[in-house]
Amino acid sequence: MPPSPVQPAPVQPASVQSSAVLRRPFGQNYAFVVVAVIFLALLASAGLRAAPGVLMLPLQKAFGWDVSVISSSAAVGIFLYGLAGPFAAAVMQRFGIRRTVLGALMLMSVSTAVSYFMTTPWQLFMSWGLLSGIGSGAVANVLGATIVNRWFTTNRGLVMGLLTASTATGTLIFMPGLASLVEYGGWKPVVLTVAACCAALIPLVYFLVPERPSAIGLRSYGSTHEDQPAAPAQGNPFVAAIGNLIRAARTPTFWFLFATFFICGFTTNGLVGTHLIAFCGDHGIFEVQAASLLALMGFFDLFGTTLSGWLTDRFDPRKLLFFYYGLRGLSLIYLPYSDFSFVSLSVFAVFYGLDWIATVPPTVRIANEAFGDKNAPLIFGWVVAGHQLGAACAAFFAGFMRSAQGDYLQAFMIAGATGIVAAVLSLMIGRRPVQPQLAAA
Repeated sequence: MPPSPVQPAPVQPASVQSSAVLRRPFGQNYAFVVVAVIFLALLASAGLRAAPGVLMLPLQKAFGWDVSVISSSAAVGIFLYGLAGPFAAAVMQRFGIRRTVLGALMLMSVSTAVSYFMTTPWQLFMSWGLLSGIGSGAVANVLGATIVNRWFTTNRGLVMGLLTASTATGTLIFMPGLASLVEYGGWKPVVLTVAACCAALIPLVYFLVPERPSAIGLRSYGSTHEDQPAAPAQGNPFVAAIGNLIRAARTPTFWFLFATFFICGFTTNGLVGTHLIAFCGDHGIFEVQAASLLALMGFFDLFGTTLSGWLTDRFDPRKLLFFYYGLRGLSLIYLPYSDFSFVSLSVFAVFYGLDWIATVPPTVRIANEAFGDKNAPLIFGWVVAGHQLGAACAAFFAGFMRSAQGDYLQAFMIAGATGIVAAVLSLMIGRRPVQPQLAAA
């Protein structure tokens, strides 16, 4: 009998072929490797944005610049840190996450390093304001939201809480160390340290962060079926960012999120993050001690924001926001009337730290419900822009009030009142998702 014909080997699906060529360790758990690298990148970005709070007093001493000048440059950086977010989200959809993050880290490192040679205020505005603001804005909460939506199907709130907590960890690690550098070497070692940390992350992102799970033959974490990634966005990413803003702005949900996150920024990065060290200095507390308060806040926020992510997966995010903003407002009203003793400042740091950016996971969940997984990161980018606009206003406003009145009392009282307003606004956000038809991004 003639031999039976040899049957051709079955053709493997493209995803399996890709997996054979680009396989990474840990299977679906490789998503946590990506999260770890992005956590470090967000940490460095947070450290860069926190550095002006440490540099304020030494720059005054070195150049004789007024606190309002220095805080204005910090306000520019904070504002651009938020404004860059939605455009960065659109660029990620058009050109990819890895390219966007690598470019941002390079810009952060170079712009910080060249400030070593600055001698005039306009150079401060260009380096720590304009350029570092744009770079750090691409490595911010909108990056975390994009990673979570792309790499995770389950446990999104918890992972978003972890990534958001990197801001707190950045404060925890950088602020006391940077304050010590200032004490022993002035402001120049600070800028070199921040630039080196940003540069060190470039190879980690290049080698360890694939574009999406399917690029290495995997599914998103928790998924039970093959992912169907959307085709890369076409067209101008800036037009897509503006188009999505126009459509989202037609919904009340967007404006409630924008307003509450404006107050979130007003009461955290802009006020406490930028001016707490100077506020403590008015009461005879040295820079390293004051920076340790920020570190203590960062330590407790690491737990508070992670816990907030866990709670967001289980409870109504609007009620969580009501609690967070209410606690924050009361804490700010309490601080100016405390005796600035070790005990009272520690109590403030613990309560404020638990609440520092615990608002992010509930806000991201509401955005996902309202605008869908694909467009939510971009819309959240515009909400973050509101956050940073509020932070920029507080950085400038508190500096102005300090120069005009000689103290920070009114600045902190007004910020506390806005926290109460945000708590009320949180309960006014609609319960049903609106999911408008947004432009493809």
